[in-house]
Amino acid sequence: MQRLPPVSEMHRAVRANDAAYDGVFFVAVRTTGIFCRPSCPSRPAKLENRAFYATADDAQSAGYRACKRCRPLDCDGRPPDWLDGLLAAMDREPNNRWPDSALRRRGIEPARVRRFFKLNHGMTFQAYSRRRRMGQALVELRHGAKLDSVAMGNGYESHSGFRDAFGRTFGGPPGRRRHDGMIVTSQIPSPIGMLSAAATDEGICLLEFEPRTDSPEKWLSKHFGRVVVPGDHPVLEQMRKELEMYFRGKLREFRVPVVAPGTAFQESVWKALRTIPYGETCSYADIARRIRSAKAVRAVGQANGCNRVAIVIPCHRVVNSGGRLGGYGGGLWRKQYLLDLERGDRAI
Repeated sequence: MQRLPPVSEMHRAVRANDAAYDGVFFVAVRTTGIFCRPSCPSRPAKLENRAFYATADDAQSAGYRACKRCRPLDCDGRPPDWLDGLLAAMDREPNNRWPDSALRRRGIEPARVRRFFKLNHGMTFQAYSRRRRMGQALVELRHGAKLDSVAMGNGYESHSGFRDAFGRTFGGPPGRRRHDGMIVTSQIPSPIGMLSAAATDEGICLLEFEPRTDSPEKWLSKHFGRVVVPGDHPVLEQMRKELEMYFRGKLREFRVPVVAPGTAFQESVWKALRTIPYGETCSYADIARRIRSAKAVRAVGQANGCNRVAIVIPCHRVVNSGGRLGGYGGGLWRKQYLLDLERGDRAI
């Protein structure tokens, strides 16, 4: 059963219109009889008029109606029902540019699609579709396909049109990018919010709760120097399955390979984090001693905060020497949730 974050944390999220909490809880307004996402752009109700619910069903059962502005029923913290079918159709029909009329024929309101992709991917649906299509084209080129067949198979009638679209997406012609490595991005739902994930052929290279202040795509491109495209990847599928087992309390050690380059010091800290047993915690000072840098407690804390493969590299298991939680990029309530889960208190 999904539990609510602390009340003070929920009030703060509502006040900040924090989209990271969308689907984690819903806020209802007693005076209007309406319930919203935490990120609803409407003016927040007074504290005494707010009520919080873990699911949209709970809010509706209590007699509240869905807000017409933020549409909390469109996505209950999980991918909407129409998304998988649309992505599968996009892969089957690469020539289709997916105008509004094509979406309506599938029974999907175009405005809903635009809101979802802008909110969850930071780009328009058409930009997402183009990057996904170009990503598939790059995969085909890397596997030896001829440029002619790739261009025609992706709906382009000429080399020049394909080259122009490819260059706008990836910043270089197909010939230069053919042998480049690639990073594939996706989103993974969890009981405590959506996770941004990214993988190379070598392993998972990003797993973090949304949103951070910087764009994952920009960070990945700058940090790894590779093309970044949305799509599917075997490593991401393995990550989804392992996270599902983890949140059910049935997996204690992740097997997915990890790609997390950093400074020598950062990598030593992250390696030490992965030795903390499931269900246990240690202090920043403990980690400093473990890597034989006993005086570098503050630097350990900074390296901990630079970890961008959450949960798998378990920075949530590090607490202050006095036992206080310390910091956590995903929010302290999530850190507490993960610790409770590993102690057997929250498995779903």
